[in-house]
Amino acid sequence: MPYLFLHGLGQTPAAWQDTLAYLNSCDDICCPDLAEFLTQKPGQWNNLYTSFCQYAQQFRTPLHLCGLSLGAVLALQYAAEYPRNVQSLVLIAPQYKMPKALLRFQSALFRLMPAASFRDTGLQKEDFLSLTSSMIDIDLTENLDKINCPVLVLCGEKDKANRRTGQQLSELLPYGKFLTIPNAGHELNVDAPQILGAQLTNFYRSL
Repeated sequence: MPYLFLHGLGQTPAAWQDTLAYLNSCDDICCPDLAEFLTQKPGQWNNLYTSFCQYAQQFRTPLHLCGLSLGAVLALQYAAEYPRNVQSLVLIAPQYKMPKALLRFQSALFRLMPAASFRDTGLQKEDFLSLTSSMIDIDLTENLDKINCPVLVLCGEKDKANRRTGQQLSELLPYGKFLTIPNAGHELNVDAPQILGAQLTNFYRSL
């Protein structure tokens, strides 16, 4: 079955490279570039999500989805809307109900950053601003009980903005499990690729 790895905002597919080097027992791995889903469309959440759904249609289902931050929200919404299409979920630093204050703070930081800071992500500064703004009303709470596959929720010990939410999410999911990765921050695929690869290997072998 296909394994799709969805990176976070500000990352590229290359962010998974080190993690995948430590991942065993998985074939048919794909790491799409989320920026490419918005090349012909405005940087809005609905456009990103719709493009991802179209991308996912090319694979045989059910899928194994693993997402970090923005990628985790994509994977979570897809699993809630198409539960039969998902075999397992790994959600890293996820949110299921957008923290409005945090998104507004993030947007304010983006506004202060020079446009050149965004070039390596494949998106423009305007895309970052419009995407974060369009996500502010996302709330997947009512659909979480539709997700009937095993779910592993992971957060870095230092990721205070997402750790509590991640644990709450795991408790709301019918088959959720929560783990904290010590001495790691928000980007687990960058901060702790070896530990993350080992945890993913254990999770996939347990299915």
